[in-house]
Amino acid sequence: MLAKITVADYMTKHLVTLTKETNVFDAIKKLLDHRITSAPVLDNHGQLIGMFSENDVMRVVAENVYDQGMGGKVGEYMTKDVIRVESDSFIVDVAEKFQQSKDRSFPVFEDTDLVGIVSRTDVLRALASLES
Repeated sequence: MLAKITVADYMTKHLVTLTKETNVFDAIKKLLDHRITSAPVLDNHGQLIGMFSENDVMRVVAENVYDQGMGGKVGEYMTKDVIRVESDSFIVDVAEKFQQSKDRSFPVFEDTDLVGIVSRTDVLRALASLES
């Protein structure tokens, strides 16, 4: 049964997005305010150019540990090499991708359109739904 569940069934469709010009502190506040672990970074045309995650925030801290004026822009710290998944991918296949990655979420596409985010928690929700 789990093998037939798709990403579209459990992905988050309401996206919280950032731009490469977003101040890292504003980005961190957005992640915390929305209780998310990462957000897509979009260009001026709405195209995905990266992801900004908790892991990227750790890099901000590590690189600025001795700098009293810690800060910068999301574009300086975002992950540019992003693993993408299709909305019709099976949740089992995404679980395998998570196993091979430190990422906690992946952007979801339908062809070239960004349509959502799927997280490790979404995979857990899919698994838990089988017991209902």
